[in-house]
Amino acid sequence: MTFVQLIDCRTSRFDEMNRLMDTWVEQTKGKRTATHNVIGKDRSDASHFIEIVEFPSYEEAMRNSNLPETDKIFRDMVALCDEMPTFTDLDVVRDEQLYEATARRFFAALPGTGDAPTFNDVLIEDYHDHDPGNPQDAIGLDAFRREVEVWRGGFDFSFTVEDQLAQGDRVCTRWTWNALHKGEFLGIAATGKRVSMTGTTIHRCTGDGKIAEGWWQYDRLGLMEQLGALDALEQ
Repeated sequence: MTFVQLIDCRTSRFDEMNRLMDTWVEQTKGKRTATHNVIGKDRSDASHFIEIVEFPSYEEAMRNSNLPETDKIFRDMVALCDEMPTFTDLDVVRDEQLYEATARRFFAALPGTGDAPTFNDVLIEDYHDHDPGNPQDAIGLDAFRREVEVWRGGFDFSFTVEDQLAQGDRVCTRWTWNALHKGEFLGIAATGKRVSMTGTTIHRCTGDGKIAEGWWQYDRLGLMEQLGALDALEQ
């Protein structure tokens, strides 16, 4: 789970504090585990500053704290403060930007040949996939991987993310799918045709940024028409 630490301090020597932070970054280059760092100044109090530091997890934050360089910098920082700084430790339970990034990684992992990837880095173990084209939902990573392998066996394909909207724990992605029909798909032999679809997928994400559930909407009938499957029905 992503971890954020808020460092609240008051200082009349911010320029010195800023140079100290630059020194810390330089000394811990290659060892520092923080992924993002922001310092804000209180508009109503020029001596009041809050530093927001993001880490991949609490454990990574503790690794960072245990660096010998961090201990020295902390003592130097306290000396520059007008009073003892305070620390607030937060587990991130909602991050819409993170959810959008996870959805993009999900679509990037779907194309390929052969066995599907584990998806462990983007999906929870009991991920629930709702696809109106399937008689039953795919529940669990193994079931979803089998579904992905059906599409991989039939097509060389790619997704282009056109738009994304995030609200709460949901991310809606509008996408375009382009493919070459290279193998058997739902009983249709390879045609060598280039086909495309547009669609949307809504994902529900967990606090640590993984996807727990997905709902698909796409023009499967249009795909069947492009493959010539409807021609035989009309004859």
